[in-house]
Amino acid sequence: MLVLINTLVIAATDRLAVPFTACYRISNMMKKLPIQKAFTLLEPGPVVLVTTADGGKQNILTLSWTMVMDFTPRFAFLTGSWNHSYKALTKTGECVIAIPTVDLAKKTVQIGACSGAETDKFKKFKLTPLKASKVSAPLIKECYANIECRIVDHIKKHNIFVLDGLTAWIDSNRAEKRFFHAVGDGHFIADGKIINHRRIMLSKLPKGV
Repeated sequence: MLVLINTLVIAATDRLAVPFTACYRISNMMKKLPIQKAFTLLEPGPVVLVTTADGGKQNILTLSWTMVMDFTPRFAFLTGSWNHSYKALTKTGECVIAIPTVDLAKKTVQIGACSGAETDKFKKFKLTPLKASKVSAPLIKECYANIECRIVDHIKKHNIFVLDGLTAWIDSNRAEKRFFHAVGDGHFIADGKIINHRRIMLSKLPKGV
């Protein structure tokens, strides 16, 4: 593959600057990544736990395909019928997004590796359900943050759930506050150094953020 780079040369006849395109082989500068791995470059994170409650049965789903849709509390995540929680999500239209920290990374992955159809995940993984204020799905006590959500749209073609956040909770007394992010191939990245460029963005941020 060739990369085209525009330069300027002087024509000998009229001394006018005219564009000239120089070509360099990209294979000499970059290594090609299989396209099926491209998503690992954009995987947003953090990894979250989504709780549901259906007919008194509580369940936990591990997800990394999430996104913020605006500065308002509107979010989205992707899941489908291959997950046991899908039925509860479509039936009740609500859930809690719980955000675990790095000390819960292994447990979070283990939660995603088993099915709530056969497993009481709260009991198996020794997690504590807390009563939410606006939804039937429980908060998870051991997580740093919990967001009570109501589903406002379900884009079935792409298995995307759009949610409005109703109430958010954080455990400010928790010592560990670092989140972790999925690469997508079984590896995870923990939060590291915080870079503060807030002053540059002030004009773009809504009041209160």
